[in-house]
Amino acid sequence: MQKLLFIIHAAPYGNESFFSGLRLALQIQEQYKSAVELKLFLMSDAVAGGLAKQNPAEGYHIQQMLEILTAQGATVKLCKTCTNARGMTDLPLAEGVQIGTLAELADWSIEADKVFNF
Repeated sequence: MQKLLFIIHAAPYGNESFFSGLRLALQIQEQYKSAVELKLFLMSDAVAGGLAKQNPAEGYHIQQMLEILTAQGATVKLCKTCTNARGMTDLPLAEGVQIGTLAELADWSIEADKVFNF
């Protein structure tokens, strides 16, 4: 089984970097679901994408995309330092999304066969 790590830094809305990363993760999961283990770590402004109760006026819906990924077995974690800095650590998260640490990201990076950055 190939281990893939997606590290996303971009804000969830305003440009398409975050969205592009999720699109690729969803496509890989759909095409190769039994052959890959997907992990996503959201850092910097990307942590806002892991919040619950998002209601974008139009276009893509980051929360729904993350919930699809977690429902299909992907692990999604938000950087605790980043959520603390933004006052978000105690806010409700999207279903399946958890708070993670830099130590976890270090482990995931060493264990990953491939790392994608968005």
